[in-house]
Amino acid sequence: MITITETVIDCAAVEAAVARPGAGAILTFSGATRDNFGGRRVTGLSYEAYQPMAIAVMTEIAEEAAAQWPGARVAIVHRIGALTIGEISVIISVSTPHRADCYAASRFAIDALKERVPIWKKEHYANGEGAWKENQPS
Repeated sequence: MITITETVIDCAAVEAAVARPGAGAILTFSGATRDNFGGRRVTGLSYEAYQPMAIAVMTEIAEEAAAQWPGARVAIVHRIGALTIGEISVIISVSTPHRADCYAASRFAIDALKERVPIWKKEHYANGEGAWKENQPS
């Protein structure tokens, strides 16, 4: 499951996409919108994506994780559009035979997504201003 959506992400469905009998570990990362950044009060976020390329790069990331951590399965779902504080913007679920690989593959996937996928975020501030923010790993 690699997709971009304008609707609420179903965490259980994303996790189910990577579950299998050989998975000794399943790890799900959920990225939520927060109410502050850099000392400024954030009232919401807007996400835009170049979807064909974003899906292709997200697929590459999942394939790279599977190659680096044998047995890894990766599902990535990112939301676009306007999100309010507390809403989930991205879910990455990873399954592997062992937990250490699961943590490593999950970290790789979110960092690679932030570095490489053409998805852009605009923060909306309490004073009515907004700013497009460059994605940063970690």
